[in-house]
Amino acid sequence: MPKPPRGGARPASRAGKWVELSVEADPEAVEAVSEILSRVAPGGVSVEPGFELVDEGLGARIDSNRPATIRAHVPALDDASIRRATETVESALGHLQAFGLRPIGELRTRVVDEDDWAEAWKQHFHVQHLGRRLVIKPSWLRYRRAGDEVVIDLDPGMAFGTGLHPTTRLCLQALEDRADRGPLGRVLDVGCGSGILSIAAVKLGATRALAVDIDPIAIEATDANARHNRVGRRVRALAGSIPSEAGPFDTVLANLIAGILIELAPHLAEELGPGGTLVTSGIFIDREAETWSALEGAGFELLRRWHESDWVAFEAVRAG
Repeated sequence: MPKPPRGGARPASRAGKWVELSVEADPEAVEAVSEILSRVAPGGVSVEPGFELVDEGLGARIDSNRPATIRAHVPALDDASIRRATETVESALGHLQAFGLRPIGELRTRVVDEDDWAEAWKQHFHVQHLGRRLVIKPSWLRYRRAGDEVVIDLDPGMAFGTGLHPTTRLCLQALEDRADRGPLGRVLDVGCGSGILSIAAVKLGATRALAVDIDPIAIEATDANARHNRVGRRVRALAGSIPSEAGPFDTVLANLIAGILIELAPHLAEELGPGGTLVTSGIFIDREAETWSALEGAGFELLRRWHESDWVAFEAVRAG
């Protein structure tokens, strides 16, 4: 699944050098290309959607007609290891292109310093306006709130969830729409990543949010971002998944890939009380039917559907 850099401890590189592998790809191919690059990258991958700069370069407007750029960094241990990693990716990309997905560019490589890698991804994030009043602001940029805007000050660090990828934007927009129609109550955020959905939920009126993720780095990022947004007392982050044994919840958020949503569908229903709401995304349009079939089979009724580019989000209610 597309995500900013994530992972555990990084292996030592040669003289603090890393090799950046990058590929431009149509949104349809982002997930597949990300998986290929992650095979050789110990720190995971990052995804920069196609966008145009606005507001004199201080903001960004996502353009789904432009290709995304997927990046990974490989430690420059020695020439042989770099060559093996490059050949592995090139071979897999060649097989992927044979499936006839929309455009996938050539693999590009460049050498970067350790410090450059740690900070370089920040240049791809800008202030974003989502829905009617949500604003995602990178923590290193300044922004003056206007009117009833809800500003989320975010440092994604090494965890997924920046607001840049369509799946996150869809979840945020659906969450805001849901909050505008009534209280969110107690919220469970499954696969919390950076904590962006939990923080948004609390700022939109949720009483409390429990954020769970199997990646300890995501838990650290969620804790840090919640404190930075002054909602640390209302957002609790725990390593793990569902069943959470902390329900029932009024609202469940799940920005996951289709295969995981299908697998977890019964557990998602169990986390909710009757009439509780599920907001979920991460669903590529080609898997929409089977994903909804699993959710419907678990007792959900569809309330709303959102889509952006080739991604889909649902708002569904657990039948009584």
